[in-house]
Amino acid sequence: MPGTNFLTPDEVAERYRGSISVGTLRNWRSMKIGPSFVKIGKAVLYQVDELEAWDERNRVQCRNSKRLGHETADHHV
Repeated sequence: MPGTNFLTPDEVAERYRGSISVGTLRNWRSMKIGPSFVKIGKAVLYQVDELEAWDERNRVQCRNSKRLGHETADHHV
């Protein structure tokens, strides 16, 4: 696949700033949860496009709070 970028489990842990460890990724793979991956021999690789899609599926939408906007404005006066 031309232009496809893959990350190792160590690189994935770094991408998520350590909030997901290599051990967690290993556990998730064994339970078939978490981001999808490719296994070639012993090598485990995560496609960057798949990680981005996984990020989107796990996005938490928040609604705007009018009250929060007023409190912020009050602090700037």
